[in-house]
Amino acid sequence: MLTKRKSDNERDSAERLAVAILAWLATDDERLHPFLAATGATPDTLRASAQDAGFLAGLLDHVMGDEATLMAAAQALAVPPERIAAAWRRLSPTEFDDGSDHGAAGDDFP
Repeated sequence: MLTKRKSDNERDSAERLAVAILAWLATDDERLHPFLAATGATPDTLRASAQDAGFLAGLLDHVMGDEATLMAAAQALAVPPERIAAAWRRLSPTEFDDGSDHGAAGDDFP
């Protein structure tokens, strides 16, 4: 059961990091508008969407798809970009799961 709880905690940590990235993204219109256009979300639906793990995975996919956005998010949140990448892998759909542990030992998300 301890393994299950660790996995749940890692997923919760990844989701919290994704929500923090969403909050950061929402403060930057130049970065927010392309994300909204790509997802079909609206400013009014962002808060509710932040409850959806699939939406958060898509958000991290969007961030990981643009190095400048990744680096800006990492700097703004004072986290290494590798932590964002680990959160992205943790929240990615299982079809991308190769069976390995997604987070490196010691990954700890804010």
